[in-house]
Amino acid sequence: MTTVTAGALIPVRIRARRPVPVMIAGGFLALVVVAAVCAPLIAPHAPDAVDLSASLAGTTSQHPLGTDASGQDLLSRVLYGARSSLLAPLALLALAALLGVTIGTVAAWRGGWVDTLLSRVTDVMYAFPGLLFVVLVIAVFGDGLTTSIIALGLAYAPTIARYTRSLALAERSKPYIDAYRVQGMSGARICVRHLVPNLAGAIVGYLVVLFGEGLMSLATLSYLGFGTGSPSIDWGLMVQEGQDAVVQGALLPALVPGAAIAAVVVAFNIVGVRVSDRLGKGR
Repeated sequence: MTTVTAGALIPVRIRARRPVPVMIAGGFLALVVVAAVCAPLIAPHAPDAVDLSASLAGTTSQHPLGTDASGQDLLSRVLYGARSSLLAPLALLALAALLGVTIGTVAAWRGGWVDTLLSRVTDVMYAFPGLLFVVLVIAVFGDGLTTSIIALGLAYAPTIARYTRSLALAERSKPYIDAYRVQGMSGARICVRHLVPNLAGAIVGYLVVLFGEGLMSLATLSYLGFGTGSPSIDWGLMVQEGQDAVVQGALLPALVPGAAIAAVVVAFNIVGVRVSDRLGKGR
């Protein structure tokens, strides 16, 4: 945005301020990442240390967020659980992006029957309930974190493919594409070296928005018993393990990891929308 000073037509550029919610959400996410990386240094207890004498203890000086049924410190487990809870969605989105961007780019570039075929395939996969598809994959190949990541990656790929195709169709019509074709450059080389890199900003912004959804999906699978299993530490698994304590009047074992999931998902949604808008304008 520019303004004009009185007496002289000198443009003065004013930097737009970042919205306060975005700054708060970004700072919170940075704090979560630092806490996950430094978990061995800042966790007050070992995450698997059992102390039955402190079973379902409330907040104390030794256990700031209380303990679970086994007397394990919830703060320590949340810090360690942040590692898998943040890394798994990254792997999920990396796989989904690899498949989705490839399918969307090929469909937009080739057009014709190739575009029609790939579009119909992605439409069918997109219309199929994602969670049901994941459960079917897990039923065939067995449960576990790796299977969950692969299954969700396949489920998310059609969404990214459709988004990439819409971007690639608009990018393909720009003059520089024809210029490279006239120079004799192959379609694959144009896509890899020029078209896809020019779409990278918008795609990355979209992936940031999807990160929170991916984290929630993986936590849901762990809660249902299809994802991470004991003795691994995962926020979704912690909620599942803490639900029995709710009947006994102890809310913290389920509330603490549940609140962590909700806070991180909301923060990623806020930051993701902002990043998507900024990178989208950059195109």
